Amino acid sequence: MRKFVAIAALACTALLAAGCQPETACPAIAQAQVVALTVARDYAASVRAVQLKACQAGRCTEAELELFPGTTTVDQGCEPGPYGGDRPCSATSSPDGTLTGMLMFEPLGDSPMEVTSSGTDANGLPLPVRTLTFTPRVAYPFGGQCGRFITAGVVLDAGGLRQAP
Repeated sequence: MRKFVAIAALACTALLAAGCQPETACPAIAQAQVVALTVARDYAASVRAVQLKACQAGRCTEAELELFPGTTTVDQGCEPGPYGGDRPCSATSSPDGTLTGMLMFEPLGDSPMEVTSSGTDANGLPLPVRTLTFTPRVAYPFGGQCGRFITAGVVLDAGGLRQAP
């Protein structure tokens, strides 16, 4: 009987210890599966329209992108709290002279992809056709237990296409 009580107590302790492990809450954020394009500030005035084609693992998607003014985040700081802690902080966005657009690409994978840009300049003349092969970036912004985010971004400037930082 003593062995049974000892085993039962040990089992209950193990169950309680396992039940008290901290769980990590993962944010319920869905990732947009897109190839993001940024037209560099020094080239943006030269661009009227951009056609983007992306291919990965035998699948291709192509579209003329709707271009929007790009922005940068400006930190407005935090007010000190009454007892040394910070109060809510704030930031705002400010135009940065770039243009941005997105090409929907589902499902976006982590294998190499080829992106080709074409379009028209401010005078309606064809832009040079530019092609870049790169591997999308993989990150775990909320920890390994919360899944990975895959991002594919390119920058277009007078010199061509390059992978976004």
